[in-house]
Amino acid sequence: MAFLGLRKWPTPAFVSTVLRPFLAASVVTFYLVSKMQEMGVRTETYAKDPENPNGAQIAKEAHH
Repeated sequence: MAFLGLRKWPTPAFVSTVLRPFLAASVVTFYLVSKMQEMGVRTETYAKDPENPNGAQIAKEAHH
């Protein structure tokens, strides 16, 4: 039975089969960009920057 002319589509099967590589690539990309950003913030140049919101935490961890 169609509701307002719309058919039922197998959305869960479509997402799990066709879009699986794109979902996996999105997760990997998000993880790698997050790690690269974290590494960039913790470099010597930006760790001492007073505008860095995590500067105090980074300085505290550097003394240990």
